[in-house]
Amino acid sequence: MPTISSFFGIIIYMYWRDHNPPHFHAKYGDEEVTVEIETGKISGNIPGRALSIIQEWREFHKEELLNDWKLAEGNKPLMRIKPLV
Repeated sequence: MPTISSFFGIIIYMYWRDHNPPHFHAKYGDEEVTVEIETGKISGNIPGRALSIIQEWREFHKEELLNDWKLAEGNKPLMRIKPLV
């Protein structure tokens, strides 16, 4: 489970060769969600403030997330993405 970013106690990661649609996983404490890169659709539960931060970060980094998704499909090392500050 390669970590691609972390900020404010949130860990963002992707699995290699994961299923479509392109998405990433976010963990905050014991809670976890899956977030579709293009739409922001979520599966799972996470506190509202953390989810807002994750969605804001996703909007800023869609292109980089899609690039990492392509790398993951090819089982290649993923690039780190800047956190929110």
